[in-house]
Amino acid sequence: MKTVSIIGLGWTGLPLAHYLKKEGWEVFGSTTSDQKRKEITSSGIDAVQFKLNPHPEGLGFQKLFDADYLVINIPPKSRVQSADFYLEQLKYLKTMINQSGSKKVVFVSSTGIYPNEGMNSAYSEDFPLTKEKVGNPTLWEGEQMMLKNKAYELSILRFGGLMGESRIPGKYFSGKENVVGHTRVNYLHQQDAVGSIALILENEIWGEIFNVVAPIHPLRKEIYEKNSEDIGIKPPLSYVSPETGQDRLISSNKILDRGFKFEYPDPFQFPYNP
Repeated sequence: MKTVSIIGLGWTGLPLAHYLKKEGWEVFGSTTSDQKRKEITSSGIDAVQFKLNPHPEGLGFQKLFDADYLVINIPPKSRVQSADFYLEQLKYLKTMINQSGSKKVVFVSSTGIYPNEGMNSAYSEDFPLTKEKVGNPTLWEGEQMMLKNKAYELSILRFGGLMGESRIPGKYFSGKENVVGHTRVNYLHQQDAVGSIALILENEIWGEIFNVVAPIHPLRKEIYEKNSEDIGIKPPLSYVSPETGQDRLISSNKILDRGFKFEYPDPFQFPYNP
């Protein structure tokens, strides 16, 4: 039986754990609070409390690093953590991986790594990122840290804006004024986030970087107003005037070429559970 550890049994990690368990994997994972650990364990997933503060804290977390496969899903919390704190977390984590039995790693990153300005074409994985030409330097440094001087096989997934279930984009702008509505979105449904990680694990795809973004890019305004109709919330009260310039779009062609099929390719049709 294949064994997989998921560091970060959160909004994406927990449904991934349940999916893999149904597929016959032996699944183990971590969460930062004991209360959450108890809830996860009662749902049928073996879990430990593990926290990077930035050094490792918890009990019994060494088991995480004994699995055949490891999924790292701990994005930087930019509102409450410094960039240095996140990178220190990854430094400790990488040291433990290099010393462990886990030799195949999926690292979840973000399309926020790409520059903020739009281009004539969509950003693809071969866009030449540098520390000076990047959307989020912390994400770039995190990826570089995981890629260099490693004793494991690695693939990186750059997720778009995660939506689905209770994450409803229109809720964040309900009743607000001067909302940006004229640009197109780079969203990803929760179910496709789970499916993309499973694709890497099940097909042994290593040494690759993939953008994972729904391939259809509707306007923000269209989505916000459809959300308001579907779940009965107020739409934005007003929008900013459309500006000249290009949308900042992210290409998902590479992962599509590897056989991935999006369950929800069009964010305009995302199902939600308010």
